[in-house]
Amino acid sequence: MENGRSETLMTALGFDPGAAQLYSRLLPLTGWPCAAVAATLSASEGELKEEAAPLIESGVISCGETLTVLSPTAVVAHMLERAATRAQDAHDHLLKISQSVPYVAGTAARLPTTIGEEHPIDGEVIATEFTPETFERLVSATSGDMMWLRPAVTVHPSEMRFISVIEAATKSGRRCRGIYPVAALKHSPDVLRMRVEIGEDIRILPHVATHLMVVGSTHAMFPDPLGLVEQPLVNVRQRGVVEVVTCYFEELWHRALPAAELEELPSAERRLLLVELASGAQDEQIARRLGVSLRTVRRRVAELLEELGASSRFEAGVEAARRGWL
Repeated sequence: MENGRSETLMTALGFDPGAAQLYSRLLPLTGWPCAAVAATLSASEGELKEEAAPLIESGVISCGETLTVLSPTAVVAHMLERAATRAQDAHDHLLKISQSVPYVAGTAARLPTTIGEEHPIDGEVIATEFTPETFERLVSATSGDMMWLRPAVTVHPSEMRFISVIEAATKSGRRCRGIYPVAALKHSPDVLRMRVEIGEDIRILPHVATHLMVVGSTHAMFPDPLGLVEQPLVNVRQRGVVEVVTCYFEELWHRALPAAELEELPSAERRLLLVELASGAQDEQIARRLGVSLRTVRRRVAELLEELGASSRFEAGVEAARRGWL
């Protein structure tokens, strides 16, 4: 029974069925000499390590003189920590990109220290309003999927013109993805509904920290400094920078809740709350981001801990991940 749950858990965590099955076979053998484990599986130590490479690389097992296999609960905690580290690294990289603005702007300013020969980053600063016409020219001159973060959805006359460009892009086969804060569901539900109807794939997070747009593998646009203000807008075409920004978006996309699931309350509210708890947010921050009172947040956290049978928020995160809620 334990092995069945482990295999299901490992598959849910992204391991292929072969690695999940091997984990189930190795779990009861933890503490054995690796030579004995290999013999039990009718393989050499080298063949065992080669077959278990995904598990070893992820830190789920180690195979020195003896075999060490993390328990299912420890695996979830370990994978949560790895995911949090990746998200933080991507966020830190994105913040450092703002240091490149002097090069992009073509000013005489330079970074405090340099290593090797200096080269300006390919891109420019857009100091004026980012208009529908600018957006349309960008879309027509590029290919590939588009993705964006929108911390706030302001309803203004040009919104419909942006939507028409997105509709044309989706009809041509380009995928458009947007991440919005949960507050947008209250303040601009009609705009989100229109965007869904034209083919935009929308997900929701409790809080979106900055504007951001990525077009294919060629353009990344974000404000400097990062945040809610859209100007000045940095447009970067440097491949490495675009890749970093894309990784940051994908990490947020993985954590966000599909808009369609927001109709499945209270499960949607529960998941949004879990996302906030997993990020380490305090009750006051959660209340502000979800648009509810502090008293309501504390009541829901207490109910969630009781539902999961957890004695702490960390334990609740582990159990929620095991159940597939995160």
